[in-house]
Amino acid sequence: QVQLVESGGGLVQAGGSLRLSCAPSGRTFVTWIMGWFRQAPGKEREFVAAISRSGTITYVADSVKGRFTISRDNAKNTVYLQMNSLKPEDTAVYYCAADTSGKSMRPPRDTHEYDYWGQGTQVTVSS
Repeated sequence: QVQLVESGGGLVQAGGSLRLSCAPSGRTFVTWIMGWFRQAPGKEREFVAAISRSGTITYVADSVKGRFTISRDNAKNTVYLQMNSLKPEDTAVYYCAADTSGKSMRPPRDTHEYDYWGQGTQVTVSS
């Protein structure tokens, strides 16, 4: 059973920064595509960012482009989401996800392509 453990959420003022981290418990993830999603109250879970196995291909949602960066350190078995210039509308529970199928050629943006999820970490941006 794969467990993804997220950390780094919290309360920050608008314009501030946070860095989220995610690591699989007891597993190495070098062959997995990794993604970050978020879900605000009353809204559907939405794509934020994704990264290929090697880290050479990254995608970010238009709503966070230029502010958020996804990266991974396969030696440390950790994926990161650096969030800068945070806005109140970024407030949500952020989820780390893993596509372990090995079938995807590029990082998917669809939640259904990911087969393991973390428990989520709350990010709250105050105005």
